[in-house]
Parts: sequence; C-alpha cells; structure tokens
Amino acid sequence: MMSTTRGRKENRGANNRATVEAYDRYALDYARSTAEGGARQGHRALAQLLEVIEPDGNILEIGSGAGWDADWRLEKAGFRVRRTDAAMAFVRFQESRGVHAERLDVVQDDLTGPYDAVVALHVLQHIDRSALPAVLRKVSRALREGGAFLFSISEGRGDVVEQGASGQYYVAMWQQAELSEVLVPLGFRLQWSISDQDNEGSWLTMLVVKKGHDRKETVRPLAI
Repeated sequence: MMSTTRGRKENRGANNRATVEAYDRYALDYARSTAEGGARQGHRALAQLLEVIEPDGNILEIGSGAGWDADWRLEKAGFRVRRTDAAMAFVRFQESRGVHAERLDVVQDDLTGPYDAVVALHVLQHIDRSALPAVLRKVSRALREGGAFLFSISEGRGDVVEQGASGQYYVAMWQQAELSEVLVPLGFRLQWSISDQDNEGSWLTMLVVKKGHDRKETVRPLAI
C-alpha cells in the first residue's frame, strides 16, 4: 500500500533520483511479481505497435524493467531490442538471465539511433513534468522517418509522491491534450490510443508515428 503526497514542487531532480533508488531496491520483487503476467498488461499496445513497423527492425526500449516485454513480444517477433533502464538492479537482473541490458538515463543521456521504434511503457510518469518535453524531443531525433513511438503514462492532473515499502516514487500525471501540444510540433501523428485502469490507477497509452515537421497534411486531433 502506498501513501500519496500531492503538489510537491521542491527539488524535482531529487524526486527522480529517489524514484530510481526505490526501483533499485524493489527490482527483484517486481521481477518476480510480473514474471507470469506482466507482459500481458501491454499485450494489446505492443500488438498495435507490431502492426505499424516492419519486421526485423531496431527498437529502443526505455524502462525495460525485468525485460519480459522484450522476451515475450518484441524479440519473439523478430526485432532487435536495445534494452535499457535507469535502475541498475533491473540491468543486473536481465544480465543474470543471459540477456544484454544497459543503464540509460533518458533525461541526461543521448538516445543515439536511428531506431524503427521506441517503447516506454509505464515509465515516463516518473520524469519531471518540466523535463518530459525535452525527453520527447530526444525520442523524435532518435527515430527514423516513419518510426513509431509507443508509450504509456499516468493519466490525470498534477504531481504526486507515492511512499512505498522500498521508498518514494515521483509521478506526474498527464492529459492527452497536453501531450499533443508537445508531440505534434515534433512531427508525431496519432496512430492509436487507449485509456484504461489497473490497480495502480489510470493509464493513457499512445502510439504515435513520426511523419516529419514539414509535411503539409491534416493532423488527426488527439482527442481527450
């Protein structure tokens, strides 16, 4: 059970560091708890992604966690996945299973590329609200033209700091219309989206495709 503090604005960098540290402490328990069904949470979203990208492409996975999505859906479908996470405990866990993973801080580090797709499921909510637009710009630069970006983020308004057994987790909640204000100028166009809920709250999942900055085409509105 997590307690929640709303409206905390001070030292967001410290909040993000505390979140990564909490995941470092929780990684093994998280991996065990999701081993049987964790990947199925994003099954529908990943299926949508696989419909819009060509087989045998390169995918950057941000926040790979235990690596189940890469194991069961992405690599099984023939894609080459660069598995990354900000928490070293998740990197070590994957390496202990014989797969390569890297530590990547999407706020501080270059994403390299180009990739055919970038996947970030249940992770971007932990990035400072003020820092997320810059991260989305990095994603756009890292994708090839026509590349796809699949992500899920906490849906709602405001910021919270959740207190769990392993530490504090900073969470920023977003509305789809807010995200569209950042994504559309970066050349992204909506392919698919869904709002749903689980035991951790409301989630917005979006699949957008990079169409370019200067294409004169009708932009499909990102409906709330």
